Amino acid sequence: MDAEETQVLTRTGEFTSTTLSWDTAVHGRVAAAVDRLTGPLNELIERDANDGDTRMLVADFFSVGLNFSKYQDMTTEYRTSGDSIDYAIVLDGKLFAPVEVRRVGQELDQRNIQVSRRVAAEEGAEWVILTSGRLWKVYHLRPDGKGGNRPVEVISVDLTDPDAYQHNIDALFHITREAVDHGRLDALRRWKEAVEAAPLAEVLRGDAVVEAVRAEVRAATGHQGHTGDADEVRRALVEEVVARGLLSD
Repeated sequence: MDAEETQVLTRTGEFTSTTLSWDTAVHGRVAAAVDRLTGPLNELIERDANDGDTRMLVADFFSVGLNFSKYQDMTTEYRTSGDSIDYAIVLDGKLFAPVEVRRVGQELDQRNIQVSRRVAAEEGAEWVILTSGRLWKVYHLRPDGKGGNRPVEVISVDLTDPDAYQHNIDALFHITREAVDHGRLDALRRWKEAVEAAPLAEVLRGDAVVEAVRAEVRAATGHQGHTGDADEVRRALVEEVVARGLLSD
């Protein structure tokens, strides 16, 4: 179901039913979990806790905030023929994403997910999650056309950045069990791919953008238009605005 019903107390003291969309409820749960996590996370940071202590905090957040069952959806020390990773999210009997956990004070980069990439490739998974409890990164393993994959960062979160609170909640929402089930994580992945330079360059020479630019230029100049003005706008966009090499012929 896409909505859930709850009871709201009105000013008259009477309860009325209201319907909340599932994503609103899940955003609220993630925010509450992040707030609850702040104290323990700060304690781990202060004492520069080791990998083991960080893993306990991460496992709690996966359960309480992201709604993955510790007993049904998560597996510890997931092993393949030659590699082992900290956690794995397994949905419907298939590996969804390896999870790599580093100590809370460590900075993160793609070098930390080499083992997870191998595991994911072997098991046919498209996602890798890398976290230190403080930092969260989610990578999509994009096929490289040569039989391998290239990790592309789709989500990046720093829970110690007070200015990024709303961004963090919204970003982490996409890796909740509900968002995964509803296809929202994959939709975010498609959006990220669509706003890369080359796809956007194709959009910029499309009819809708050309017409919008032509209308703006006409309004700014008072010019009523002339035959071929749309072609002039398109040519300027393609040859002078968009970086060379981004557009296909």
